[in-house]
Amino acid sequence: MSKVTISSLQKMKDEHKRFGTITAYDAAFASLFDSCGVPALLVGDSLGMVMQGRESTIGVTIEDMAYHTACVARSVKNSLVIADMSFMTYDTPEKACLNAAKLMEAGASVVKIEGGDWLAPVVERLLHNGVPVCAHIGLTPQFVNVFGGYKIQGRGEENAKRLLDAALALEAAGACLLVAECVPADLGTLLARSLKIPVIGIGAGNGTDGQILVMHDAFGITPGHTPKFARNFLAETGDMRKAVELYLSEVESGAFPNHQQSFS
Repeated sequence: MSKVTISSLQKMKDEHKRFGTITAYDAAFASLFDSCGVPALLVGDSLGMVMQGRESTIGVTIEDMAYHTACVARSVKNSLVIADMSFMTYDTPEKACLNAAKLMEAGASVVKIEGGDWLAPVVERLLHNGVPVCAHIGLTPQFVNVFGGYKIQGRGEENAKRLLDAALALEAAGACLLVAECVPADLGTLLARSLKIPVIGIGAGNGTDGQILVMHDAFGITPGHTPKFARNFLAETGDMRKAVELYLSEVESGAFPNHQQSFS
């Protein structure tokens, strides 16, 4: 596999080729995923829960994110590295630029931010300063206290339209990728068909351009509750490399996620 860029993912979408992505937080797993041909790795603030033992992502700092991004980036040859901006580090365009610089300097090629169309000015400012942005809508974990828990988003015509409008606004502002989390499968499909940029789903059905899983979910070692949309590929293969390869092939064929792993 040659070096993956934003243009590579865009080409996959344009050619109707589904792709799988996964989270990574350290050098060893990042190297494994890279060697398996995973197109993109997300250094997610989910590390707060799976690495630090927190109940949410809110306590994760930008320094935490920069540290883990550097660990991943140093061991990756081909995969695109995306890094999460942590809680309250991008509430203004100025603050977003200062904090995004820390992640880019650590080795990220794209930063990811959570929220709706009010983030359009932040996306524009980051892009103008050379920082590609992945937007994240739907169940945005940094908003867990606003949502009152981890709940499905976008159900009902009005809520679905609100998310679609937000996605279109973020794309117009310059976002190069979009993650849609825990939304009904038909909305995930609608987002992928409506946006020109790649839409990566997690709990959004198999109609999106790509999929992402937290690596601990894919290996069946997530502390506490395992999400409905997850699948233990390690249990099926008994080997981490084969588990990753099976995940990628199942995404590419459209077999994963299936109806039971999606929301109506």
